[in-house]
Amino acid sequence: MRVLVDTHALIWWWLKAGRLSRRAAMVLADRRNTVLVSAVSGYEITLKQRRGRLPGALPENLDHAIVQDGFAPLPISVAHAVAAGALPDSHRDPFDRLLIAQARSEALAIVSSDEAFAEYGVRVVW
Repeated sequence: MRVLVDTHALIWWWLKAGRLSRRAAMVLADRRNTVLVSAVSGYEITLKQRRGRLPGALPENLDHAIVQDGFAPLPISVAHAVAAGALPDSHRDPFDRLLIAQARSEALAIVSSDEAFAEYGVRVVW
């Protein structure tokens, strides 16, 4: 299975907070799956850390932590950005809009507790 992990799910994975669903945790832990982490998640995490809005200690080197967990980075392309800008406005979070566009463009499911992704035709794993 090829999945894109939503930022909150990645944070919960790293904090081992017990907030992931059983299915989401299994998908992320299964090395047979291709788990992708969007560049937008790095931006969102760093921004929230700088603003003091994240509980717990997250890895200092996100690139290293992603690879160490067997995940792969997913860059943001111009095509992803254009697709995000063209989405209907029902979901206004710019980070989520980029994740939706990437999932649609790359035919990925999203590991997320956010049911709004399904409104855009994206398969949600939770």
